[in-house]
Amino acid sequence: MPQLAVVGNLSRDLVDGAPPRVGGAPFWAARALRVLASPALVAAKCADAERAEFARPLVALGIPVLWLRGSSTAAFSFRYTGDRREMTVDALGDPWSPEDVRGLGEARWIHVGALARSDFPTDTLAELAADRRQILLDGQGLVRPARTGPLELDGDYDPEVLRHVAVLKLAEEEARVLVGEPDETALRALGVPEVVVTLGSRGSLVYADGRLEQVATQPVGGPIDPTGAGDAFAVSYLAARAGGHAPAASARRAGALVTGLLARRLR
Repeated sequence: MPQLAVVGNLSRDLVDGAPPRVGGAPFWAARALRVLASPALVAAKCADAERAEFARPLVALGIPVLWLRGSSTAAFSFRYTGDRREMTVDALGDPWSPEDVRGLGEARWIHVGALARSDFPTDTLAELAADRRQILLDGQGLVRPARTGPLELDGDYDPEVLRHVAVLKLAEEEARVLVGEPDETALRALGVPEVVVTLGSRGSLVYADGRLEQVATQPVGGPIDPTGAGDAFAVSYLAARAGGHAPAASARRAGALVTGLLARRLR
């Protein structure tokens, strides 16, 4: 069994008025894993009505998929201006239970691709983290409230969630909601061993081993569609860490992979 796994809800995404398409961590992470040629397992959930439609593009990526039945499918509408995003939550996906995550075999590094605060409750994260598994949580699972409508982030999360997290991946706006200025003192106060803050075209910040380091990246020239870049970064970072690379080096490798993926999606 692969030592790396991705778990999360699939979503129906509408980007800049284009036709709907599949999204969510399982899909975007699988695209990155295909480029990395890294053995992994993807556990995905959506409503049965969407499964046949979503299965084709996901399975075509060549990553083994563990399908879970769901009653609802997450859905989002996006509009981009450069790195800036306007987003509406059209529907929420199902929460994941501890029973849902017991089929991951020997995977030791898990990317938890939360789309909303309701996706992965504390008891589910505790189950995922059992047996010393290393959990990377997408910060969307802390700051996105479980409601539909225009997305408005807040920091009203359960701090117990972070007890089970080895790596927290935050977008810059998420970090500012949680801690204000994402400096070393503020990120340390979260109590997570590693915190990575992505800064879009400005690279990332990596807090690990008690200190903060900035990691540069190569900007992509021209207008881009950055949907899924966070999941690609997260799973690439986790794959590098699983392969023995240090945190800053892992962020550098992840940034380079995302730059390459985005360069193929110039609009």
